Amino acid sequence: MVSQIIPHGRIGAGGCSRVERVSRENRIVRFYRETRAELRKVVWPSRQEATRLSLIVVSVTLAMSVFLGIVDFLFSRLIGLIVR
Repeated sequence: MVSQIIPHGRIGAGGCSRVERVSRENRIVRFYRETRAELRKVVWPSRQEATRLSLIVVSVTLAMSVFLGIVDFLFSRLIGLIVR
């Protein structure tokens, strides 16, 4: 695989040669084709499973927020008592 071709006499010249442009376009096209092929292989969750997992994430996030809020409150009270 050739990543970049610079024809003789074009080093330092402005712009890309036709070969460089085609090579770059081929890499871009190949990237998108491979991306689409990989996305076809993905096993997407059902709507019900996605909803259930989203609710779990939101629930755990809320529970951790409450827990960390309580811990923060208790530590701030403790530090306040120590500093006084």
